[in-house]
Amino acid sequence: MRLFTAVTLGNAIEAHATATLERLHALAPRARWVQSHGVHLTLVFLGEVEEARLPELGEVLRPISLRHTPFTLSIEGGGSFGVPRHPHVLWAGVGGETAALEALQDDMAAALEPLGFPRDKRLYTAHLTLARSKDSKGDAAFVACVQALEGNHWGEARVEHFTLFESKAGQYLPRLELPLAGGT
Repeated sequence: MRLFTAVTLGNAIEAHATATLERLHALAPRARWVQSHGVHLTLVFLGEVEEARLPELGEVLRPISLRHTPFTLSIEGGGSFGVPRHPHVLWAGVGGETAALEALQDDMAAALEPLGFPRDKRLYTAHLTLARSKDSKGDAAFVACVQALEGNHWGEARVEHFTLFESKAGQYLPRLELPLAGGT
């Protein structure tokens, strides 16, 4: 199974993502766009994992959920990764209580590392991926998309749980959902 942990952003953000992606798709039609259904912020990518390890992952993740309390994030603005004139990734920005999100991600990465899931060497930067370039040289059309995202505010989302997802045939299937301390 191809697994990752993430926080979801709720129906209001999902609705805004749908409208925004439709509008941006016209500006960069050759890009590979994410699905607006189930928009999420990835915390830790685990990769290919045997199904028999799910109970072990649950044992490690449950205490993490008890150490963190719910928090609020906002989705606003956007940017790109890669060469400025030919970016490779288009993203929407994350604001609000990002320190709480980063603490959750750091705790999770540290707990999973002894199980053979190495930490990402890059600093965790909260962002909502919107599209990736199909061209290895990047997509110049993302420049116009970044401009279209300026000043755009998608709303706020209350994060009360995190989920262990399986990525299968373009779908994200929840395998384990854990409430944060005091969450529902």
